Amino acid sequence: MDNYTNNNTARRYLAHVSTFGTTQIHLRNPYIIAWWSAAFPGFGHLLLSKYLRGFVLFIWEVIVNLQANINQGIIYTFQGEFDKVAQVLDTRWLLLYTPVYFFGIWDTYRTTVDMNKLFVLAEREEHRMNTFSIGLLEINYLDKRNPIMAIVTSLFVPGLGQLYLHRIITAFFVIIWAVLFFYFSHFFEALTLMFVGEVQLATSVLKAEWLLFLPSVYGFSMYDAYLNTVENNKLFNRDQRSFLKQNYQDRHFKVLKGQKVK
Repeated sequence: MDNYTNNNTARRYLAHVSTFGTTQIHLRNPYIIAWWSAAFPGFGHLLLSKYLRGFVLFIWEVIVNLQANINQGIIYTFQGEFDKVAQVLDTRWLLLYTPVYFFGIWDTYRTTVDMNKLFVLAEREEHRMNTFSIGLLEINYLDKRNPIMAIVTSLFVPGLGQLYLHRIITAFFVIIWAVLFFYFSHFFEALTLMFVGEVQLATSVLKAEWLLFLPSVYGFSMYDAYLNTVENNKLFNRDQRSFLKQNYQDRHFKVLKGQKVK
């Protein structure tokens, strides 16, 4: 049950609160969103709450990257063994990977520019939005949260910051894939061996082609959790301001330009 249902009485809404999370539009830097798509296809779309496109591109990245041995080629590049890079890369998959990779970057840049325009129009409209939702499985409501806590929880396991903010869809997706990357990279096995001083053995058990996915997942989880917590707090303040203005402010009250409100 929602306290207010978004309907077609407004052309645009700033946000929608559901049991699965709070989806909102806000101003974003198109270059930063495009950069996240370049760092890992799908992340830029997830930042824009374009979940279906984000999921498809993310899964595409994992499958094609592994088949084309791109991460393995990156490792050899860092080591300066360029002859091995040419040997390990599978061009059949690599040529398939390239156009989709650049499409993801272009599409997130284009979409961010469009959504920034929609945000400006929706903000001017100042239409009422729902702030509370209760369902069979979850309860979600608009309130303020700590951005630093969102980062800290993401440091433990990617996706926990999204759970803290009640971004359920993104949280489950990130957590599931983080577990897969941890498992197939043998990260914790290598970490255990490092603690007991078996450095060479720890290096040998690591699967680098899976391990290289983890830095991007950690970075995205922290950035997404922090950014959306900040914007969630702004949305809460905007809603509170609108509520107080509508219910408690005298309709004749006006703030003149240059006047300081005490």
